[in-house]
Amino acid sequence: MIRFSNVSLMRGTKPLLEDADLTLNPGDKIGLIGANGAGKSSLFAMLRNELHPDQGEIDFPARWRMAYVAQETPALDRPAIEYAIDGDAHLRELQAELDRLEALPHTTENGIAIGHVHSGLADADAYTVQSRAEQLLLGLGFSLEQMRQPVASFSGGWRMRLNLAQALMCPSDLLLLDEPTNHLDLDAIIWLEDWLKRYAGTLIIISHDRDFLDEIVNVIVHIDERKLKRYSGNYSAFERQRAAHLVLAAAAYEKQQRTRAHLQSFVDRFKAKATKARQAQSRMKALAKMEELAPLRAAAEFSFEFRDPLSAPNPLLVMEDVDAGYPLLDAHGDKVGGKTIVHKVNFSLQTGQRIGLLGVNGAGKSTLIKTVAGELAPLAGTATLGKGLVIGYFAQHQVEMLRHDESPLWHLQKIAPTTREQELRNFLGGFNFPGDMVTSSIKPFSGGEKARLALALIVWQRPNLLLLDEPTNHLDLETREALTLALAQFEGTLVVVSHDRHLLRATTDQFIIVADGRLQPFDGDLDDYKDWLFQTKLKADGAASAPLPSSAAAPAPVSTVDRKEQKRQEAEERQRLAALKKPIENRIKRLEEQMAKLNAKKADVDARLLEPGIYEADKKEELKNLVADQAFLTRDLGNLENEWLELQEQLESLVA
Repeated sequence: MIRFSNVSLMRGTKPLLEDADLTLNPGDKIGLIGANGAGKSSLFAMLRNELHPDQGEIDFPARWRMAYVAQETPALDRPAIEYAIDGDAHLRELQAELDRLEALPHTTENGIAIGHVHSGLADADAYTVQSRAEQLLLGLGFSLEQMRQPVASFSGGWRMRLNLAQALMCPSDLLLLDEPTNHLDLDAIIWLEDWLKRYAGTLIIISHDRDFLDEIVNVIVHIDERKLKRYSGNYSAFERQRAAHLVLAAAAYEKQQRTRAHLQSFVDRFKAKATKARQAQSRMKALAKMEELAPLRAAAEFSFEFRDPLSAPNPLLVMEDVDAGYPLLDAHGDKVGGKTIVHKVNFSLQTGQRIGLLGVNGAGKSTLIKTVAGELAPLAGTATLGKGLVIGYFAQHQVEMLRHDESPLWHLQKIAPTTREQELRNFLGGFNFPGDMVTSSIKPFSGGEKARLALALIVWQRPNLLLLDEPTNHLDLETREALTLALAQFEGTLVVVSHDRHLLRATTDQFIIVADGRLQPFDGDLDDYKDWLFQTKLKADGAASAPLPSSAAAPAPVSTVDRKEQKRQEAEERQRLAALKKPIENRIKRLEEQMAKLNAKKADVDARLLEPGIYEADKKEELKNLVADQAFLTRDLGNLENEWLELQEQLESLVA
């Protein structure tokens, strides 16, 4: 169990948490959400003991093993697969110890020590680690050839995949994942979902991918108004509960304001009259005692829309027998051939089509998009563009090509030099670049803010064909939702590659797939694509059935000398410990069952209290009973949780 008790945290002069309380149960799969800068990554840092709260305590069992994704990847000559296996630090320690012992002269004492290490290696599944690492890396998009390449040869995004692989290789009881899908393609995300669903420990994920959260988590923790608010269910359930809460909060605030206004009106009218002075005084006291409810403060929604295209050629583009790929250059930069990725593309784009482009990692989706955008010339065949075609192309390198020493206004003025500055400022304000931010250098901007600027530049140009290659990377949930709504209303033609399934479902009406070097129609939806992946690539890789890290404690190693006596002594020790541990473990199990039942009952009561109808006059008695039930359940849960923590400490002292 993880418990936050009265936790407060400041970063500089900004308070992130104030007297925050939270309880998370073992085995929970938690989605941690909140606005950018709310403190999600700081909360992870506190769990990792890299940050300490200014006030309060964070408790979880000391014996829990924690895994998380490192943010830096050194440029090593070490092969990728060995780097991934390094995530199991205990296994690496055992292997190093075995190498050390085997280099020593052989003695009886040394033989016993080697036996201990071999037993530990068996418990750590050392003899399957190579195949487990291969399956894991295949699932994350690496080929067998890439696994043998040095870490230094990979780009930043692929190095982050290697760091994720390290975290998944580490046997853990608590796994912390901060935006794990940012550098993954859709096929890798689907594989990761399957892996995380079967993870046996406690999982906390920070993610802006609502479909990913919906598939995995059963608890949402929302950092809101410097508090940690726990909601049962996945992200969609949180949205429903949050909306109901906001409606109730608004109603309660309005009711209180009416009451305050009524009392204040009486005081203003009669406080000077001797006959009404006593009543006026009592109402003034009532006003003073009335705790001021905060007004409804739902986050201001960010939204934008694509301007209607100025023309609509039909067809927009026709490709005939096009080979899409990359030119090969000699030492002088002259073209000497080409490497074809997608062969014989016969494809036309009609006005109003809305296409999702599918395909596993490395199949050639980005190559095809670049060829359609004109960034890559066809290696063979012909591409005919419609008259009046205006392409809006968004990919990650568009963000990288922004001038970091210049402002958003400067970037927009470069493509609209004759437009009045105030009009440009107003336009950028609609993309959440207000005030001085419009004229400030974009260098300190977050990745999401830079992506938002790149989108704004595309929208200004009024394209009739949008080509989007992973447009949601670095965007928060609010901006993703704004982009999804804008694309759903876009009047032009759309081709999109994205790992965000919510965006794909909401904005496209047909899919095509790049597979086996060919562009083909895909007759199905995203669920069909998921099935196809598991039947082909993921099943073939063996990744879908990759074994999970064990969270069980390793038994004591066995000596190679006098094994019978050693085994007898160990059996006696195990029986002694088991006799001590069994009643504690049984009680812990019963407590967890009781807590699960009470949590379920409390969730039902909480949900009932969120229903507007319960506050009607004829439901007064039922409301009273529900409030009482909520109070009793909260008290009983607190008592059970305290006993659970005490028993865990007793159990840990026995294990130690």
